[in-house]
Amino acid sequence: MTVVIKIGTSNITYATGHLNIRHVERLVKVISDLKNAGVRVVLVSSGAIAMGVGKLGLSRRPEDMPGKQAAAAVGQCELMYTYDKLFSEYNHTVAQVLLTGSDVENDERRVNFQNTVSRLLEMGALPIINENDTVSTDEIAVGDNDSLGAIVACAVGADLLVLLSDIDGLYTADPHADPEARLIPVVEAVTPQIEALAGGKGSSLAVGGMGTKLKAAKMAVAASIDMVIANGDRPENLYDIVDGKPVGTRFLGEGRSK
Repeated sequence: MTVVIKIGTSNITYATGHLNIRHVERLVKVISDLKNAGVRVVLVSSGAIAMGVGKLGLSRRPEDMPGKQAAAAVGQCELMYTYDKLFSEYNHTVAQVLLTGSDVENDERRVNFQNTVSRLLEMGALPIINENDTVSTDEIAVGDNDSLGAIVACAVGADLLVLLSDIDGLYTADPHADPEARLIPVVEAVTPQIEALAGGKGSSLAVGGMGTKLKAAKMAVAASIDMVIANGDRPENLYDIVDGKPVGTRFLGEGRSK
């Protein structure tokens, strides 16, 4: 089984931009255990810019493109150093893969990416993928790591895409504003009614929101890949998610029954 797991910025950093050590250590432990059980995992990790903000001691996320790219350059080093150190404690080898929009839009480069990730998985390595924020501009950016997760899942022929964020899943309304809001456990089709449930983005250091997650869902389910939105504060839920148990919101890949 091949699973692509996307982890959001808010799950691995504090609002200060500094590493949330407790959450990252738990995430790494669970993913390492899944790999030990034979699950092939690809990790799409946000957080480079946010960690750069913390490492550079900036008061907030830069708004200009060179500032964002500079923060990403610093933060990506910190991010991969952290993953390498923690995964090595469980005898797992990580590999960094940085992508831009043109890498997945160009046929030849996309095939090269697919071949590289496939070979890394064959070798037992854990590919850790992020958008190449250091060189990405509006013209060549994927835009958000929810979409990147779906693109990667489709490219590697994954069985499951998991988007870990700061929310429990898709609700009938904004759970922060409406006490009557209910979690939707299963979505069989991304209809206009489902898309209308998308709200705004989360933390100030994050980019994605429910809109980007539903965009990712449309890509994944069209490729017959199940996708789950779940709260990344509880990495242990990944065990149940991989086993197909009800956690968060599961979008059924086309051709798959409830």
